[in-house]
Amino acid sequence: MNGDQHSTVSVVIPVKDDAVLLQRCLRALAQQTRAPDEIIVVDNDSGDDSARVARAAGATVVRCTTPGIPAASATGYDAAQSRYVMRLDADCVPDPAWIAAFGETLDTRPEVAVVTGSAHFIDGPKPLRRIAAAVYLGVYVAATAPALGHTPVFGSNLGFRRTAWLAVRDEVHLNHNIHDDLDLAFHFGERHRIRRVRAAVMGMSMRPLTSARGFARRTAWGFRTVFVHWPADFPSVRWIRLALRRVLHLAGVPTPTAARSRRRPV
Repeated sequence: MNGDQHSTVSVVIPVKDDAVLLQRCLRALAQQTRAPDEIIVVDNDSGDDSARVARAAGATVVRCTTPGIPAASATGYDAAQSRYVMRLDADCVPDPAWIAAFGETLDTRPEVAVVTGSAHFIDGPKPLRRIAAAVYLGVYVAATAPALGHTPVFGSNLGFRRTAWLAVRDEVHLNHNIHDDLDLAFHFGERHRIRRVRAAVMGMSMRPLTSARGFARRTAWGFRTVFVHWPADFPSVRWIRLALRRVLHLAGVPTPTAARSRRRPV
């Protein structure tokens, strides 16, 4: 528990059969310069010791039997009790100042509701780690920003105000064959400001790139995530709508958004 006057922080980690790497992740969280107020590990019906490892580290374990990261992550966000929610994956190793970097931005920038950061690979061939991470994240941004009309978010390195989640929770898709972070970006970006925080550094596994079949599957998920938002979020339509929102916001005109219930498999 934090002993200062900072806003409270919940860290959410979805996990399925990843006990060894989860233990490493939890050790890194224990070394944060700004300690989380709670750590929520969402056990996505694991068959290994993931839940036991989480409890041994003092984390709260929440079970989600619906398969896939989107449902598991949403379960964790719903369970979070803190003002700020931060998300990473079980195979990640955050920099010691990760929580502090996100927390400082949210503490000092009230107009920012969602924060995201960059990453580097912590496994795989050493000479390729930095360049592979730069290419991987660069392609992700280049491919998704035009569809979104704004900065995307990276699910392995993500933070947001709990109020932002509550505003979109009934709109997100929970299908396991989509990218939950890209889906969140569509909904967060509709009415919240997203900021990239360079100081929030995340170490992540190169596993997404180790299998051509797995990479192809993830690419297909990306296209699916974009297409399920059409025609309402067809790029030109979305760009114009977001531009009008920004103009009205600068003019001080309220722009309420009617909730579009999407909390269902697609």
